[in-house]
Amino acid sequence: MALNLITAGESHGPGLTCIVEGLPAGLELDQESLDRDMARRQLGHGRGGRMKIEKDHANVTAGVRHGRTLGGPIALEVPNRDYANWEERMNPWPVEAEIPEVHLPRPGHADLVGVQKYRFTDVRNVLERASARETAARVAGGALCKAFLAALGVEIRSHVVQIGDVYVAPRATLVTVADFEGVDEDKVRCLDPQASRAMVDHINVQRKANESIGGVFEVVAFGLVPGLGSHVSWEERLDGRIGGALCSIQAAKGVAFGDGFDLPGAPGSQSHDEIFWSEERGYFRETNHAGGLEGGMTTGLPLVARVAMKPIPTLTKPLRSVDIESHEPAQALRERTDSCVVPAAGVVGEAMLAYVMADAYRRKFGGDHIEDVQEAVQRYRERIAWVG
Repeated sequence: MALNLITAGESHGPGLTCIVEGLPAGLELDQESLDRDMARRQLGHGRGGRMKIEKDHANVTAGVRHGRTLGGPIALEVPNRDYANWEERMNPWPVEAEIPEVHLPRPGHADLVGVQKYRFTDVRNVLERASARETAARVAGGALCKAFLAALGVEIRSHVVQIGDVYVAPRATLVTVADFEGVDEDKVRCLDPQASRAMVDHINVQRKANESIGGVFEVVAFGLVPGLGSHVSWEERLDGRIGGALCSIQAAKGVAFGDGFDLPGAPGSQSHDEIFWSEERGYFRETNHAGGLEGGMTTGLPLVARVAMKPIPTLTKPLRSVDIESHEPAQALRERTDSCVVPAAGVVGEAMLAYVMADAYRRKFGGDHIEDVQEAVQRYRERIAWVG
């Protein structure tokens, strides 16, 4: 049984929609947890003016009754409060007012390629859907996937490890769930206070210089059983599925698992996670260079992925571009924008990892009711003598 998540909506349209299909019946949900993740997506030093307008809230319009899933598709609606300022420009139906077209594509955005592909003359027909505003719907759907995973003992967290040229120092020990206590209270959602202060200072300097800033966030899944995914088909390898999901986040340009791009420079003896066994723990590892994945399958260690985010392409001092109507040189489109979205992108990364892992559990364990799934997982744990 597969899990499906689809979104619809435009950045300044009436709202966003997310449909999640494939969750079992009987899963308990609550509005507070749903809205908490929506609010977390708006966190982070370097966010722009729209965050003062949008106070995101997800309305459940189908698939849930009295706080529990019914087994059918779940529909979520996220209103765009800013639509009140865009009603004529983004109305689904024709309006009497003459709406000027946008002809100034931004380097680094979907603008130019989108109008070429879809035979548009107005860049807004592309940029509205390509906007990262769409991730609000993904976070809403991801919150449902998180609730499902939590019922199976799985927790997903994220934190920022780099902004611009400011890095978090390597950790001496593996990160734990407890380490994330209070991460959302930090201005850039960083676990290292010293690095956090340097990151905030870097954002301030670059923002004053009219620059946008990229970085890297890390997302971690704790409590996964070994054997999710499969080695038998490239389509079932979780490395590829998770990498695709995380790279689908707007502005994401690379994904690494575990030690990732450090591994090519290390000898084999320092690149793999040696296997041990004891009566108390069963099979276990003392390192996690692989990031919790071997052969396209989970190992039972925390699944660790790092995502590289480029600086966003909407700049307060626009780059050079071309007017697509006149073909004359011009400055790229100016829009209200953020200077740094890396802290918020980590929350989106949680949602995408939650979706892929929830789907992996559904594919492996099936079950029409959440208790069916829990019982199947428990039987599997007993069969492989997995302590966790």
